[in-house]
Amino acid sequence: MANIKSAKKRAKQTVVRNARNASQRSMLRTAVKRVLKAIEANDHATAEAAFKTAVPILDRYSARGLIHKNKAARHKSRINARIKALKAA
Repeated sequence: MANIKSAKKRAKQTVVRNARNASQRSMLRTAVKRVLKAIEANDHATAEAAFKTAVPILDRYSARGLIHKNKAARHKSRINARIKALKAA
C-alpha cells in the first residue's frame, strides 16, 4: 500500500478511472451488439436506428482515448457495410 500522500491520491484516482472506463467500454460494446443483433435478425430499420446511436458513442470514446480511432473507424465501416448489404438483399 502507498505511504506517500500523492501515491494514495493516485491510487484512489486509478480506482475511479478504472470503474469509469469499464462502464463506458461496456456501454460501447452494448451499442455495437444491438446493431449486430438487428442485422442478424434481418431488421434493417432497427439496425439503422441502432447504428445511428452507436456512431456517436464510438466517436466520443475514440476521441477520449478509450479505444483507438482506427478501431472506431473499423467498427463503423464494417457495420455500415453489413447494413447496406442487408438493405440490398
